Amino acid sequence: MVIGVDLGGMSAKAAILQNGKLVGKSRVETSAEHAVNETAFALTNLCRQTAESAGVPFENISEIGIGSPGVIDSRTGTVVSWTNYGWKNAPLAELVQKYSGKPTYVTNDANAAALGEAKYGAGRGYNNSLLVTIGTGVGGGIVLGGKLYEGFRSAGAEIGHMVIRQNGELCSCGRRGCYEVYASARALVQITQERMQKERKSAMWKYAQTLEDVDGRTVFLAAREGDPAAETALTRYVAGLGEGIVNLVNVLRPQAVIIGGGISAEKELLLKPLKEYVYPRIYVSKDYAPLEILCAELGNDAGIYGAAQYALERL
Repeated sequence: MVIGVDLGGMSAKAAILQNGKLVGKSRVETSAEHAVNETAFALTNLCRQTAESAGVPFENISEIGIGSPGVIDSRTGTVVSWTNYGWKNAPLAELVQKYSGKPTYVTNDANAAALGEAKYGAGRGYNNSLLVTIGTGVGGGIVLGGKLYEGFRSAGAEIGHMVIRQNGELCSCGRRGCYEVYASARALVQITQERMQKERKSAMWKYAQTLEDVDGRTVFLAAREGDPAAETALTRYVAGLGEGIVNLVNVLRPQAVIIGGGISAEKELLLKPLKEYVYPRIYVSKDYAPLEILCAELGNDAGIYGAAQYALERL
């Protein structure tokens, strides 16, 4: 039995992966104020609590897998850089292994989520899949031939910083025209706000009384009513999201592209226009090399599933 841990900026969640299901789910608060050794000790206690919650002796746990934000050297389990925590070359796997006595493996959290969806979620019927996670930025993970592809020194799959518009809008990374500038939840909010300012009679104003109230759901709520302004905003957003997917598909040609993040809850309202944008633009017809575009299924548990699976495969 393996424990998967999804480490976040404010909390960490863990569960045992047993027969394809998560059992003994537990949670602990985390903080940037804690040094890496303190966090590692807290994660070890979380794993013990998880085993206890599942009624499993901790000695029966074979290994621990962790999905962590930041740049990860998965070969050594080192967090090379995590800006939000100020970590540099933090030996997370080494410390958790020291405290727990269990082999411990660490990968990037987006990679973990991609592996989780590939093995237990929306991508479980495919050997080759790509996860596009939409949040404040755009993250991703690539599974090829049933194996997670991390790139050289685990530095690959940073799809949010693929340029889709040369000399485009400025990204937080310092480059212009990055994918996440046009496809993130932040981009969706900005597009919605701009359209609302132009269309004062739009139904979007019913769901957001002020521009500050706009969130990722606003445009979808109004689009369900057939609001033309909302449909225009959604079309613009889908073009940005879809353009990046077209590029990724042309390079990697997965069998499935999985959309994760809160936006995935919109299901067909998102998928229908996205497919209409992507399918005519991919270089090789989907009739020859079928491509599915799907919404993620595992929600907030994807990272736990993937972290546990990562440890299984590393062992």
